[in-house]
Amino acid sequence: MSHVFPRHCKAEPPTAVRGQGCYLYDSTGKAYLDGSGGAAVSCLGHGDPDIVEAVQNQAAALAFAHTGFFTSEPAEELANTLVDAAPGGLDKVYFVSGGSEATEAAIKLARQYHVENGQPQRRHLIARQQSYHGNTLGALAAGGNMWRRQQFSPLLIDVSHIPPCYEYMLREASESTQEYGQRAAQELEEEILRLGPDTVMAFMAEPIVGATMGAVPAVDGYFRRIREICDTYGVLLILDEVMCGMGRTGDLFACDAEGIAPDILCIAKGLGAGYQPIGAMLCTGEIYQTIESGSGFFQHGHTYIGHPVATAAGLAVVKKIIGQNLADRAARQGKVLAGALHRQLGQHPHIGDIRGRGLFRGIEIVQDRETKTPFDPNLGYAARIKAAAFDEGLICYPMSGTRDGRSGDHVLLAPPFIIEDDQIDELVTKLASSIAKVISAGA
Repeated sequence: MSHVFPRHCKAEPPTAVRGQGCYLYDSTGKAYLDGSGGAAVSCLGHGDPDIVEAVQNQAAALAFAHTGFFTSEPAEELANTLVDAAPGGLDKVYFVSGGSEATEAAIKLARQYHVENGQPQRRHLIARQQSYHGNTLGALAAGGNMWRRQQFSPLLIDVSHIPPCYEYMLREASESTQEYGQRAAQELEEEILRLGPDTVMAFMAEPIVGATMGAVPAVDGYFRRIREICDTYGVLLILDEVMCGMGRTGDLFACDAEGIAPDILCIAKGLGAGYQPIGAMLCTGEIYQTIESGSGFFQHGHTYIGHPVATAAGLAVVKKIIGQNLADRAARQGKVLAGALHRQLGQHPHIGDIRGRGLFRGIEIVQDRETKTPFDPNLGYAARIKAAAFDEGLICYPMSGTRDGRSGDHVLLAPPFIIEDDQIDELVTKLASSIAKVISAGA
């Protein structure tokens, strides 16, 4: 009997023993194509010798030095590397152990910045419905997925949520894409005015919504208008690139494709590529200087921030992504994946939308393609597709609650950047087979 507290108490997962390239292997020798990179984590695949060597060398030289006393060479070099590549005025990097820690730190930094900037009345955070920003209480409050929030709602801080930019469902037939994007962005200005312009501290959003909606990008012009609104009212823009960043969508930072830069940026997952737990919050020099010239102390911190082995792994990962142009490769292979999905599933009567950017793709499953009506959530199609695919040797990331936290189903794909064309064919063939089996079985 296992003493590990699992994610699901009524499931007995196989034991993973080895990873190589785009595949994981369990204790029976069965191979699984990692079509989702776990949770959009394993961007370099498994068993990369360069990253393994970097981890081993750093652990042998210096495994841990508390940041209350020391900095470390890999942390300094990784921060320099990220800032050199970062958009806009992002100038300082705060290392953490994962995505939830990064978004939690961002929320707290936004608040402290306004306090030290002489505007303590700025206390409101605005985010979007159907967003996901992590599972700590602050991050969960910022997230807009009702199913994840429901049982913890009495513990959560009050956060305003505006509708997402979700063209497939929310653009009206009479609107152009441009008109819809501007209308969706205008929801932010209206909420700022409702709350009081001088009381809003930040707006938080994913450039491409990941887990809770399935790789939904904003329409062109949406984020440029969001940036203008934030600037008009002195509201900080926090972009959560925990899932979509680090080359996943074809740019090192996903916001580069939107032509904007945030005030605070959160990354994780692909930053460590699964080789070490690491995340980071980047902020502008102006935000940092406000803290530096004020209290001089960010009132936050965790034991393992700036961990030498984790930052050494992150440094090796980022150097490889940049040095081998892997973000460009993600863009190219993303087009191959999109083409294969459209050929295999584009006319499927129960596939409503195929979307995404780079190697970050989502497939929305519907009962009726014409009306976009989702399946009855009680059918549990997302969980059943995940199980069917796993049986076939494919790891993918299906989830229910796409529309409102309860109804709607989608599959998220985020394979390693090193995936080859024949492996894309294997992924799409196994996924299509799994979807067909589940839907044909019905209730």
